[in-house]
Amino acid sequence: MSQSPDISIPTRVPSAASVDDAVTPFEVASLDLRGRLVRLGPMVDEILSKHAYPAPVAKLLGEAIVLAVMLGSSLKMDGRFILQAQTDGPVGLLVVDYTTPGQVRACARFGASGVEALVASGEATSANLLGKGHLAMTIDQGENMQRYQGLVALDGASLEDAAHEYFLRSEQIPTRVRLAVAEEFKPGSGADSHRWRAGGVMLQFLPKSQDRARIDLHPGDAPEGVEVAPVIEDDAWVQGRALLETVEDIELIDPDLSSERLAFRLFHEPGVRVFKVQEVRAQCSCSRDAVFSMLKSFSQDDRNHMVEDGRISVTCEFCNSNYVFQPEDVGANGN
Repeated sequence: MSQSPDISIPTRVPSAASVDDAVTPFEVASLDLRGRLVRLGPMVDEILSKHAYPAPVAKLLGEAIVLAVMLGSSLKMDGRFILQAQTDGPVGLLVVDYTTPGQVRACARFGASGVEALVASGEATSANLLGKGHLAMTIDQGENMQRYQGLVALDGASLEDAAHEYFLRSEQIPTRVRLAVAEEFKPGSGADSHRWRAGGVMLQFLPKSQDRARIDLHPGDAPEGVEVAPVIEDDAWVQGRALLETVEDIELIDPDLSSERLAFRLFHEPGVRVFKVQEVRAQCSCSRDAVFSMLKSFSQDDRNHMVEDGRISVTCEFCNSNYVFQPEDVGANGN
């Protein structure tokens, strides 16, 4: 008599090996939870170190990079995920471009005086740096495919708060996000060396039953005398959210704590399953040929006005690479 095949999920001890620049998807099946742990080291340090950003601006851009990697790495098709924040705050623009299967570039624009004023007052928080505006999340699947874009208001809130609002209003999926960015200082020869590290975790409640998945939105300001029914949350989501809230920022960026061990630390009681790690890297799409084509697309008058000191110089906002052309190379008049 033949035996039934063993279809149980294999179990093992969480790996102690910490892997940087990677996304670790996980599942807590008993609570209908799905999540992603992001751990960024050399990749985020390369992006942030190429620009002379003040530390609070670099930290804010690092948070945006973690959030974009979380969401972009979940794409099921080839394409790009673009996270863009435009605000009236000292940091007026954040852009993170994630291209499958894991190429990332990012940049920020800021007003130096506004940032300096917040630093001097000790109020250089993410919310204050951003101010009011909007956060756009765009999925671009390439030519001949329709773009999908979701918008959420930035009203004096952090990127974490904006992400929660986006999932609540646009996706209607119970979601919690934690983002952490910091500089790691190590004693070096003659001077202390430092590098940026970043990490984050996203947890979502995705039950199979549509009734359990339904979200009752808060009614907001109801007229006086009208009784408002309480918003009832699923017990599984309440438990999962409570477990996630115990994570500390240092755990999300600690190079000595692997993502597997952190997932086990958070969810070992209900049981957690991890999936194949997805790697990410810093890679800009700019090139000399691409810049040359861009310059050739401009009008003759525009190209003529670009000539300074007998040459045309173009610097990529993302990777800070500089490309220099002689006027005659691109058909410009340098006289």
